[in-house]
Amino acid sequence: MPLPFKYLVSFFFLIVSTVASSATNSEMIVDKARDRAIPISISNEHCSQQTKCPVVFISAGYGIAHTDYQFAADIFTAKGYLTIAVAHELDSDAALNRTPPYMATRMENWHRGVVTLKFLVTELSSRYPEYDFTRLTLFGHSNGGDIAALYAAIYPKQVSQIITLDHRRMLLPRNKNIRVLTLRGSDYPADNQVLLNEDELAQYPVTQISIENSRHNDMYDGGPKWLVDRMSKEIKAFVVN
Repeated sequence: MPLPFKYLVSFFFLIVSTVASSATNSEMIVDKARDRAIPISISNEHCSQQTKCPVVFISAGYGIAHTDYQFAADIFTAKGYLTIAVAHELDSDAALNRTPPYMATRMENWHRGVVTLKFLVTELSSRYPEYDFTRLTLFGHSNGGDIAALYAAIYPKQVSQIITLDHRRMLLPRNKNIRVLTLRGSDYPADNQVLLNEDELAQYPVTQISIENSRHNDMYDGGPKWLVDRMSKEIKAFVVN
């Protein structure tokens, strides 16, 4: 039996309102000072809080698209974050340096990423005044996690929390005002002092979780379902707390 017309209309508007409440936009923002066109993808739901809603920047692993962390973007967006995925590597950029010591040889790459994030904070904060760009959440995989950790080292008062997926080169912050979750793959070790020792873990709000049988290069949307589900579980628990 066909539904009455009034119910069809109500159902239509329910679908429209649901789709409209969460939007994802891809665009290119140009940093004129550096003559650099930055691809980004922005996801958000309507911010209805009296206080400003949170902001997260997602920085991809080297060689992986910035849009390939949708599992994480969906978690943040559902929890009211303005979610901004950033493409740090352009075709015109030099290849990532493969020669240690990486704290020296990759610093130029990481610092360029920090400058990009800082530019986007300035550029987007006026566009989204209902969101809080003064206490950021930074999410990064591998080299993107190194960029996030360096940003927190340079601008510690502007970062509230960091989530990294098996970044291995830049030291995690030792800061009582920055919460940290780092999910560790099982195939490669981190460099010396990147992670916290037992004494440091007792002092700082840092959680280090090793995921057995996980591979560094699988920690994105294209990884095995069990791994994506496990990462999602840990991120959800961390963001709730």
